[in-house]
Amino acid sequence: MGSYLRPSSFHTFDPIRLPPDSLIGPINESMDGRHEDLLNLVGGFGVLPELIEGTSSPIDRATSLFISILDWQDDGGAPRALDKGHSRERLGRFPSNDGNAIEYLIQFTSEGDGDSALHSLLGKLGGGLSKSSIGHTGFNEGSGGIELLGWLDSSDVRDLRKEIERGGWSVRSDEPLDGGVQDAFRHLLVFLRSASKRKCGILMRRHS
Repeated sequence: MGSYLRPSSFHTFDPIRLPPDSLIGPINESMDGRHEDLLNLVGGFGVLPELIEGTSSPIDRATSLFISILDWQDDGGAPRALDKGHSRERLGRFPSNDGNAIEYLIQFTSEGDGDSALHSLLGKLGGGLSKSSIGHTGFNEGSGGIELLGWLDSSDVRDLRKEIERGGWSVRSDEPLDGGVQDAFRHLLVFLRSASKRKCGILMRRHS
């Protein structure tokens, strides 16, 4: 019998209305039972569980961050997807070893000039919630298997879109997938254009 090949992870790109770094401090305070700052930021949206002053939040940091930053609809409904079609599937489970299109783009593209922010923006989207990026633990993995990778705010979305569209980058000669970089950028642009139109940011998650 052949060895079991675990399928690659699926990745999603969610619309967000608040930058995660604005919530790190308030969520840490909430874990210590001080909820005022967090409630001032997101309390009006009705997405948090009941928080009792002096009592630690009943949910972990990553879950609290996730539900606080999402671009919920005005009536409290689930956020409208940035894409519901082909790009969601193609970018979500990219045909690389780990299924991560953003890491693939970083690895197999070269930036065109010294002023390019392409890789730094891709790195923020693919890993901006790691401890090395935000200086805190507990914000990228939570209960129920939630795994938050990184994010872009609305200005980052605009800047990354411009970086891709101006074409100052090049494809490395050792790219393993013929046309893989072009395909990944094409589908990523679908999300970036949708987020630009809605003036929101993007959160990248992994589902193993």
